[in-house]
Amino acid sequence: MIPLSILDLAFITEGSSATEALHRSADLAQHAENLGFKRFWLAEHHSMAGIASAATAVVISYVAGATKTIRVGAGGIMLPNHAPLAVAEAFGTLESLYPGRIDLGLGRAPGSDQATMRALRRDPASADRFPQDVFELLRYFEKPEQGQAVFAVPGAGLTIPVWLLGSSLFSAHLAAIMGLPFAFASHFAPDLMEEALALYRERFEPSERLQSPYAMLGINAVIGETQTEAQQAATSLQQHFVALRQGRPSTFPAPRSVSWNSQEQRLLDSTLRYTFVGTAEDVTKNISAFVERYKPDELLIGAPLYSQEARRRTLSGIAHHLMEK
Repeated sequence: MIPLSILDLAFITEGSSATEALHRSADLAQHAENLGFKRFWLAEHHSMAGIASAATAVVISYVAGATKTIRVGAGGIMLPNHAPLAVAEAFGTLESLYPGRIDLGLGRAPGSDQATMRALRRDPASADRFPQDVFELLRYFEKPEQGQAVFAVPGAGLTIPVWLLGSSLFSAHLAAIMGLPFAFASHFAPDLMEEALALYRERFEPSERLQSPYAMLGINAVIGETQTEAQQAATSLQQHFVALRQGRPSTFPAPRSVSWNSQEQRLLDSTLRYTFVGTAEDVTKNISAFVERYKPDELLIGAPLYSQEARRRTLSGIAHHLMEK
């Protein structure tokens, strides 16, 4: 089996707090480390009642400090929200604290709504400068040249893997021509996955950072003791996703029986098609089939469950069936 990694959103579950959510993320990272997962990534989202990882670099530091060997990183930092120098300094600091364990994934989306973008002081045109900002950020990780006026401290001269993340062809093409690893958000936006993967591999140009294409695909997994239990647990993600798409984000809901109308069901069937739900045997068979069909170099797996016990059980089931053979 290819390397398997974890994507965590530090969900603030219904009835809990951000403090509890962050403690759960650290606990899950420790569990993932003990099971042999390669990475544990957190994502930048703003003004969302159910996600506690807005200050992503801070959470990464907390999780890295609670673990020993697993790579910890951003999946991702929404670069248009930040000055490239500030990102280089933040991740240079993380790499200095936890050498050899930090990843930096970069996204072009805002990770928020229009009002929050304005509150972040984001320039509406900043997404158009994404390629230039990526180039600028990469330069800050190089050794400073003589006479260079601006450089990142910490950051300059450090080896920090930089990934491009995306759900469209834009980032796939950019990652290819820049010779960077690429992660596609197929766990919630699967429509262009195959086309983006093919484009990235066909147009990849080797770089000092990466000699051959390396693509990671996102999926979700929900494992229960029975199929019925897993289906019930999966209603938390469904509620969360429908509420988010309808503009009413909330804390991550407890499982409950829900009847979706035809439009909502089509949304869930389309966007969450790579969410595998069932017993450990069934889910891992589906994951194996997904890998066999699309041949990613690595998988990034979300375990979007209300219960921490269920999250841990999902990771354990995947590891037992796919990583111990």
